[in-house]
Amino acid sequence: MIDLHCHVLPGIDDGPATIEGSLCLARAAVAAGTRTLVATPHVSWRYANSADSIARATEQLRARLIDEEIELELLSGAEIAMTRVGELGAGELAELRLGASAWLLIEPPFTPVATGLHETVLGLQDRGHRVLLAHPERCPAIQRDPGLLESLVAAGVLTSVTAGSLAGRFGEQVRRFALSLFEQGLVHNVASDAHDDVDRAPGMAQEIERAGLGALTDWLTAAVPAAILEGSEAIPARPDFEVSGLASGRPRRSVWRRR
Repeated sequence: MIDLHCHVLPGIDDGPATIEGSLCLARAAVAAGTRTLVATPHVSWRYANSADSIARATEQLRARLIDEEIELELLSGAEIAMTRVGELGAGELAELRLGASAWLLIEPPFTPVATGLHETVLGLQDRGHRVLLAHPERCPAIQRDPGLLESLVAAGVLTSVTAGSLAGRFGEQVRRFALSLFEQGLVHNVASDAHDDVDRAPGMAQEIERAGLGALTDWLTAAVPAAILEGSEAIPARPDFEVSGLASGRPRRSVWRRR
């Protein structure tokens, strides 16, 4: 599996405080079946990380992974707060992409109103970036107006749901909303958004399976993220999969639409 969203770098945001904690997280990721992990520390007003500081921390951790014989490919990236996008120059944004791809991982605000989200994302696309939206299921503004997300996806944005959301880690409302996004065909990836090896651990497959989405595990955690990192023009077609009232709990059936 490929994990596109993980806070594994030590002492740089709200992930592990030490490199020993980073190594524990990395070992847990490997045990869970992850073979490639993208380090995506916050770039926000609270965590003013830069492309240079992220690159240095990634290289240091990569060296320790080799020393410890932890078989995990580590790539660099960032989780960029929507509110910081306008403050970052073109060169800096390019260096914060996921791996060597054209994709930026953008975090929507945790507020009831996301003023400027649509314009910010489309502006990034106009500048040659492609956008992967982090945990839209946890954004109150999107919960209030799912049409906002639908319009972004129609414009070419991809979405990444946090595995823990499917397990109810962020509450029942978030879990149900995440599943409703699957029912609407608005989810393209599941990532761990892990911050440690215990409380917010780097699992994905188990959470997907328990949510009743096991048939999509490979597409969500391998095929789509591989296409993103490889720079493919389009993501692989989503497998046909019938949804039976995942969010509502009531018998209901709909069919995934092919893209």
